[in-house]
Amino acid sequence: MFDNFGLKAYYVVMRLIKICEGEYYHIYNRGVDKKDTFLDKRDYARFLFCVLFFQSPVTINNVSYHIGNFIKHSVFDNSERTRQEIIKSKYIELVSFMLMPNHFHLIVKEKVEGGISQYMQRIQNSYTKYFNTKYKKSGHLFQGPYQIVHIETDEQLIYLSSYIHRNCRVLKGWKNKEERYPWSSYADFLGFNRFEGLLHPEIITSELNNPKEYKDIVEDSGAKDLDQELLIE
Repeated sequence: MFDNFGLKAYYVVMRLIKICEGEYYHIYNRGVDKKDTFLDKRDYARFLFCVLFFQSPVTINNVSYHIGNFIKHSVFDNSERTRQEIIKSKYIELVSFMLMPNHFHLIVKEKVEGGISQYMQRIQNSYTKYFNTKYKKSGHLFQGPYQIVHIETDEQLIYLSSYIHRNCRVLKGWKNKEERYPWSSYADFLGFNRFEGLLHPEIITSELNNPKEYKDIVEDSGAKDLDQELLIE
């Protein structure tokens, strides 16, 4: 079993990496000076839209409409044609995500050279522009470009995703309700995948016997310990 100490040591060693096609990476970042980057549901939905639909260079019009639809119905109203265009031209493959008030975590696979760089640049630039316009602010929103760490083994991939999915338990009202947290891919690991084709939990769940086994792993992990270690600087 890949224990918490092992994960922390791993992150200390793996600060400088070369990003390679076909490999998996943990990406995370937080707001400047630990300030919140998501202030209401629309902010979360906007960033989630970017995470899901910026996986390829396909342009999507009328983003505000899609965000409003998600707020009302918990789905993004995109045509199947648009979805298939995105799937065919992905920079990256999204495995899991967690959005917290002042930071985020993603696990992704690099599909084309430079894919992660293009993906993250689009996400952070787009969301920062949206946030600064909405709240009449200027300057940087996130603390640097982003942090990225190579995931070397299937064991690390499974346990790291469990650390990520447990994060929200520290928020008021969410302890022992992590599977219902709307700004996480945890529910998509345990049941119906809301974002089929744009999210790939099966990369991890196929390594386990059933969803309950994954849930047990999440409940037994110490996600916030790792989160504090990664975001302390």
